[in-house]
Amino acid sequence: MKEVIFAGLGGQGVLTIGLIMAEIANHRGDNTTWVPSYGSAMRGGMANCTVKYGKEIIYNPAQEACDILLAMHEQALSFFEEKMNSGGIIVYNSDIISKDKIRRTDVQCIGVPCASLAEKIGNPRGANIIMTGMLLKASGDFTEEEGLAGMNAMFAKKGKTKFEAQNSIAFKTGYDFPGN
Repeated sequence: MKEVIFAGLGGQGVLTIGLIMAEIANHRGDNTTWVPSYGSAMRGGMANCTVKYGKEIIYNPAQEACDILLAMHEQALSFFEEKMNSGGIIVYNSDIISKDKIRRTDVQCIGVPCASLAEKIGNPRGANIIMTGMLLKASGDFTEEEGLAGMNAMFAKKGKTKFEAQNSIAFKTGYDFPGN
């Protein structure tokens, strides 16, 4: 089983990224949980969610010690960094967070300039989808095809198919980003 924490500020799409990840794992047949947490201020306040997935039974959906942290804002990084397992992965928004802000030396760090990449592909609201692609690749658990199929299935359930082409491009941009 893997535990992933998605954290940032309200409006950065971290809850959506978590939903996508849970749907991708569920679409593949894994057991999954998605537990959101956000403050009373939907935009600008701290927002996060925890996703757990795997073939085994998930007995506790609550945050324990995560294997992967997706940090969209420095405040989120500093709050959740210590909740990581040694050897884990931090995928962070390098448009906002500089690598020297990461205190852990026992984790892999992957900076992604997601807002800059989103602007470059003409989809300024696609930064979170770009991060979804990178996170899936970094996890090593899903193929690009599984990711695209699960993401598109999640949006189709919500009746949001009109952005499928844009979301697919954003996802592939993140999945193909070289990382560091």
